[in-house]
Amino acid sequence: MRYGWHSILKQAFGGLDAVTPAWREPAPKPSYDVVIVGGGGHGLATAYYLAKDHGITNVAVLEKGYLGSGNVGRNTTIVRSNYLLDGNVQFYEKSMQLWEGLEQDFNFNAMVSQRGVLNLYHSDAQRDAYARRGTAMRLHGIDAELLNRAQVRELVPFLDFDNARFPIHGGLLQQRGGTVRHDAVAWGYARGADSRGVDLLQNCEVTGISVEGGRVTGVETSRGRIACGKLALATAGNSSRTAAMAGLKLPIESHVLQAFVSEAVKPYIDQVVTYGAGHFYVSQSDKGGLVFGGDIDGYNSYAQRGNLPILEHVVEAGVAMVPGVSRLRLLRSWGGIMDMSMDGSPIIDKTPVEGLYLNCGWCYGGFKATPASGWCFAHTIAKDAPHTLNAKFRLDRFRSGGVIDERGGGARPNVH
Repeated sequence: MRYGWHSILKQAFGGLDAVTPAWREPAPKPSYDVVIVGGGGHGLATAYYLAKDHGITNVAVLEKGYLGSGNVGRNTTIVRSNYLLDGNVQFYEKSMQLWEGLEQDFNFNAMVSQRGVLNLYHSDAQRDAYARRGTAMRLHGIDAELLNRAQVRELVPFLDFDNARFPIHGGLLQQRGGTVRHDAVAWGYARGADSRGVDLLQNCEVTGISVEGGRVTGVETSRGRIACGKLALATAGNSSRTAAMAGLKLPIESHVLQAFVSEAVKPYIDQVVTYGAGHFYVSQSDKGGLVFGGDIDGYNSYAQRGNLPILEHVVEAGVAMVPGVSRLRLLRSWGGIMDMSMDGSPIIDKTPVEGLYLNCGWCYGGFKATPASGWCFAHTIAKDAPHTLNAKFRLDRFRSGGVIDERGGGARPNVH
């Protein structure tokens, strides 16, 4: 069914009989041309663009739980393209462009809200760094505006401008950035892929990868063996586990990233506001709650839950920037598993195993990259070669020295 005013009328007057499932629940076929492991945003987007742009429809997406049960539904919904380094800046701008037309493309309301993303700076050195970043963005045709203290105060007067540790001197604004409803992204891509013939197999956990003569031949799953010509891994924080099934050891670590939401309040924060000095980012949801997050938990983990020390750290950082949040109650928190790469940039590439493709290493940037990640990964799978937008996200860049160290943290994934 194509959603629109006609479908609203049909369902309004047709009762439950007019309501149809958003996608099928097919049984697994014995084999597929392409099998994608991971039914989150990146896996579903890859399947969608494989079918839509490359005409490859004999595709299965395998998800061990339900679609969207992983990181795509465990984030703070922020989208932006305010990057500095060559490779990252073009890729994330492609993602932003796809976000801007996404709802019309896959006919689903993803609640794309380009309310603006404001990154605060607190010193002359940070101002210079943001001026450089903004210049790099504008050279690539991306909107960026360096604001002084008075301009920031006009936008967000409730901040603590004279905080002793983090006095606010100004900020870098990308007006096209904002937020997107994360669950709706998964649902929209799932509907789009299913309508083009892709099989979405839920509760289908991969337990093994078959490799014969250096080439992948299929997967063992909780619903039986499935043969395939090509296998694509898009399993986010569990990438190390799934790649190990094919004998690969990846240059990533898995860490928990917690996010939080407060009780609902009247409209308060129009933009997404972030500051790196204390590492805190916040926006207000359509329901009125403040959605915010900060640093990852320092230890390695595959558990989708966090720990109290980081909760305290994030709340302290939030109160330092927005004193008013100290009066709010937290409603809930959740944890996503971040696959932190050694240089803070992702990996979208072929692997040494023929027919096996890898999408991982997203660190903090996974959700905002969803459209471009799926678009580039689909191209890489279909053409057996990377697109120019993901050509720098090679798996072997850590051996060759071609790293993309956006933050300058070196080979320490926990600091990216």
